[in-house]
Amino acid sequence: MRIAIGSDHGGLLLKAELVKLLEQKGYEYKDFGCFTAEAVDYPDIGQAVGEAVAAGQYDRGIICCGTGIGISISANKVPGVRAALCGDCFSAKASREHNNANVLALGERVTGTELAKMITEIWLTTEFTGGRHGKRVEKIRAIEEKYNKA
Repeated sequence: MRIAIGSDHGGLLLKAELVKLLEQKGYEYKDFGCFTAEAVDYPDIGQAVGEAVAAGQYDRGIICCGTGIGISISANKVPGVRAALCGDCFSAKASREHNNANVLALGERVTGTELAKMITEIWLTTEFTGGRHGKRVEKIRAIEEKYNKA
């Protein structure tokens, strides 16, 4: 599995810990930035990771900012992205099983490092169950398509 990962300055430290996790678990990844504590705009990172995942260059994405909110909103503007902001293990599992989320968003200022690692591991190892959930994900895609034509 290939992972696109990125953060703004508010998620830089958490991203560094998650990169270590990806390396320990043997995942192939690309870091889309940022690389220093200098302030950057989270929409740029959310868009870059989202576009890489939506284009199929990466199987999934992980994005971090201070709360995970802004960067997840930004990534979700990219057609084909289903970014889920998860602050607990149950939501991480459900976002994969039920929503086929392809981008995980986390907030460094609101989620502890060890919990974020647990969430990430669960999210990366959980598969989409399909079935009735597949129909719902297709409805999400149809909504997206409707508004992208406008």
